[in-house]
Amino acid sequence: MLQRALLLSLALLISGPATAGWRDRTNNDEATVIDLRHNGEQRRYALYLPPGLDPDKPAALVLAFHGGGGHAEFMADDARYGLIGKAREAGFVVAFPNGHSRFPRGRLATWNAGGCCGNARDSNSDDVGFTRAVVADIGRRVAIDRQRIFATGMSNGGMMAYRLACEAADLVRAVAAVAGTEAVADCRPSRPVPILHIHARNDTHVLFDGGAGPEAFRDASKVMDFVSVPETVRRWVGRNACQTQAERILERPGAWCERYSGCRDDATVELCVTSDGGHSWPGADSVRRGKEGASQALDASDTIWTFFSQVAGARR
Repeated sequence: MLQRALLLSLALLISGPATAGWRDRTNNDEATVIDLRHNGEQRRYALYLPPGLDPDKPAALVLAFHGGGGHAEFMADDARYGLIGKAREAGFVVAFPNGHSRFPRGRLATWNAGGCCGNARDSNSDDVGFTRAVVADIGRRVAIDRQRIFATGMSNGGMMAYRLACEAADLVRAVAAVAGTEAVADCRPSRPVPILHIHARNDTHVLFDGGAGPEAFRDASKVMDFVSVPETVRRWVGRNACQTQAERILERPGAWCERYSGCRDDATVELCVTSDGGHSWPGADSVRRGKEGASQALDASDTIWTFFSQVAGARR
């Protein structure tokens, strides 16, 4: 097993351009930064392989999209998101694509999720194509189970995950969005897509009942009149032909979750709501300075991986 792990690490290094890793401060694990040219633009993503990964056994892959104005390094910080720690524990591969940015190191990046956001939307950045290129590049480096590719994201990154559900259902098996509602004007998925949505009731950026809060973006023209959480869920319940009556599957102080079942191809739709936490990733130990602390009533990373595991048996 050790020999196989060493061969896998060597393959990762020699199969394409890579730069020094972004080391996670919390668990001291490292995600390797990989440069990738797409549509004439220099892009990048960070890739984390958990210890003990068997190169002969295709692994599940989670694509994790950062929020608007962020970057892949920020999304890879376990104190804020916990996805590397979860990948290490559960044995899946996690990739952190970097959005469209005008800066050499990919900072202040956004995703073209349809109606939002920023320069990625305004320049019509091909972020669906870039995501496909990222997955193809990862597939050249490590064995990936094509039936267990999932997408998650925070805020604008959650909106990007929804766009993939709409336009790349052949690529991603299921999506989980946190604090980011659907932003695609015309969504026609090629098949039913299991959906998990996580949102704080008091989100001040992407308002639960629709619209952009005062803290959504310094320039209102760079965002949109956000679709509400109930409308986003209603749309996917309809697309997946689910029963319209939800079942409460979790209720505790500060959080609850419900599931819409009876869907075509068992593509359930789930909604988890926290009472507080604002515009943040539930369960996070750290948030940006000046923001409300994340809700501790729910751990988003655990909830997301449980959902993905149930969808396609992704648990190792």
